[in-house]
Amino acid sequence: MALFRRSKKQTTPNDGEATPTEPTQQRTPDDSTADSGSLWTRVRQGLKKTRDVLRTDIRDIFKSEGQLVDEEFLNRLFAILVKTDMGARPAAEIRDNIESKFSGRVIEFEEALAEIRNHLKDILAQPPQPVRFADSGPTVILVVGVNGSGKTTSIAKLTNYFQSQGKKVVLGAADTFRAAAVEQLIIWSERLGAEIVTGEANSDPASVAHRTVATALEQNADICIVDTAGRLQTQTNLMKQLEKIFRVMSKQIPDAPHEVFLVLDATAGQNGVSQAKGFSEAANCTGIILSKLDGTAKGGVIIPIRQEFEIPVLFVGQGEQAEDLAQFDADAFVSGLIEEEVS
Repeated sequence: MALFRRSKKQTTPNDGEATPTEPTQQRTPDDSTADSGSLWTRVRQGLKKTRDVLRTDIRDIFKSEGQLVDEEFLNRLFAILVKTDMGARPAAEIRDNIESKFSGRVIEFEEALAEIRNHLKDILAQPPQPVRFADSGPTVILVVGVNGSGKTTSIAKLTNYFQSQGKKVVLGAADTFRAAAVEQLIIWSERLGAEIVTGEANSDPASVAHRTVATALEQNADICIVDTAGRLQTQTNLMKQLEKIFRVMSKQIPDAPHEVFLVLDATAGQNGVSQAKGFSEAANCTGIILSKLDGTAKGGVIIPIRQEFEIPVLFVGQGEQAEDLAQFDADAFVSGLIEEEVS
């Protein structure tokens, strides 16, 4: 049976997540994320690795007066673009666009960057859309992602995000096979003052999900966020588990879950593409949270994911504080990939 409890523990085993520290409608924009401008400044710093590849490596294939667009130039440009983790398809499209416009002519460095910038903005373009709220009753959000992706910490950040809007949040620790994940979410719930529903170790995740939705209904909560197991390598079992969770939720609230958020580790590189494929097939993901966007991340992996699966990027996270979450901004993201630092 699921338990309603408050843990007295203040630390958890390190299991790939940050230990908590003290502090069916159209999507609509919301600017309530705390200090999002400051976070985007840090996100920009986190994209330095990719920015250096794009600016420095591409600069190296240019002469001071520009560069003739020939086969050698196009091949070198393509190889550099692939190094950013953007994938072969977007890199090839950028190369082909430049070839069609400049073949046999001289292209300047800034012209090449402009072509890259415009194409990436086209791929990442999406309307402002943080969350689709239910017309009435709790909005149910299922959160998926591989173990160690930053999933639990991202749930805490989402909780803080909604609480900053005055919404009541109920959490469900349905990753019952990982004690560390449950304990960590309990600690976050204490920090943030959110109710949490847990279950016995190795108990049925769908039972925890059912009780979490029931609690959200009983308490007239605005938001219900349910964590799930992240063992993508056993995708058949994962799909069966998720199907059961979907089924028990929809019996309580017909449209639940209203959102399925996939947490992707920005440092995962091309592994992020396979994760997006697996979870999009298993869970019909409606949005992506890009986590751990720091100096070790290339960041470009979100480009092929957005292009191939058409899942909108809703939030970016960096850091270990509950406030370290910002609504995704395509222009700011591409600027961080391309533009030089401004003094």
